[in-house]
Amino acid sequence: MDNRTNTIAGWVLAGCGAALGLSIVGGMIFHDGPPEKFGFPIEAAEETGAAGAAEVPIATLLATADVAKGAEVFKKCAACHTITQGGPNGIGPNLYATMGEAIAQGKAGFAFSDALKSKGGKWDFEQMSAWLTSPRKFAPGTKMTFAGIGNGQDRANVIAYLNAQGSNLPLPAAPAAGAAPTPGPAPASEGPAGAPANPGGKADPTTDDLANKATPATGAPSVDPAAAVRGAKEDAKK
Repeated sequence: MDNRTNTIAGWVLAGCGAALGLSIVGGMIFHDGPPEKFGFPIEAAEETGAAGAAEVPIATLLATADVAKGAEVFKKCAACHTITQGGPNGIGPNLYATMGEAIAQGKAGFAFSDALKSKGGKWDFEQMSAWLTSPRKFAPGTKMTFAGIGNGQDRANVIAYLNAQGSNLPLPAAPAAGAAPTPGPAPASEGPAGAPANPGGKADPTTDDLANKATPATGAPSVDPAAAVRGAKEDAKK
């Protein structure tokens, strides 16, 4: 019995020694400690396409807007808004005849946020486009949680649809493509070598004008040297 006990104890000690050895070797290979760098680098996606392009004016997009497509886009809004004449307010106000109305007023006493009330003005095409692009940016603090419509043509389509529901405002004229800037005043004419012309329109004097070309007065001494010599000789003969 003692031999058996000793054998078991020996195996237990051997197992402990093996576990201890494996633990030491594992620690040497897989050492514990803080990482050299926390997290993993994530490269930002490159912005391409519409992000770097110039925004097309809403007046230009409205020229090709499709009311039927706007009705499809409006389905995103139907969970909070009605648009029928006399329709009830829901989470948001009824939107019938909204285009051209004062911002955040009327609508059967709907409780607009103070942020939207402070905007003032009316729902024209520019204001509505800015609102639908980003309500939170248009009126910081607004109760509207809709993220906005980033696609410009979709936005123009839904604005055309809103306008057709009881407002019927005339669409704004699209800006002329490639219109030349208004010319400024014509520069003053310049003379030779870029020098400004004489404002009086008279030619500048030349060095020839400075020479004395006047005829000597009668009785004045001659300025001809030969004539002076002849006069001296005549005086000597007298």
